[in-house]
Amino acid sequence: MAKITLPAVIESIETATDFVNGVLEDVGCSMRAQMQLAIALDELMSNVAHYAYKSGQGDVTVSIEILKDPKRAVLTLTDEGAPYNPLEKEDPDVTLSAEKRKIGGLGIFIVKRSMDDMTYEYKDGKNIVTVVKYI
Repeated sequence: MAKITLPAVIESIETATDFVNGVLEDVGCSMRAQMQLAIALDELMSNVAHYAYKSGQGDVTVSIEILKDPKRAVLTLTDEGAPYNPLEKEDPDVTLSAEKRKIGGLGIFIVKRSMDDMTYEYKDGKNIVTVVKYI
């Protein structure tokens, strides 16, 4: 497993993406799966950056593990911000036009739809969001 801890700010997304992409490229991950994981990482880190820390300061740890049989990438984000389970948020009604749809929630909806699995737990004062993508 490889991991990196960064400030939980929007500016850290590029560094985290480069880190994850490096691991994925080393294992021959398809470009499609790599892009889907990059989008998931962007959405999840954006949520941490915007909402996790009321003081505006904190860290997020991004871990990636490649498992075999079947080959899959397990991407985990861990932060010590306010407890928040993104899986409890109701999916947006994507049948409505953008003007009629409520603001928010589309990013997590995209993550849930593009990943093969997504879990959340709050443990030892930490939010732990894990997504799995078969590669």
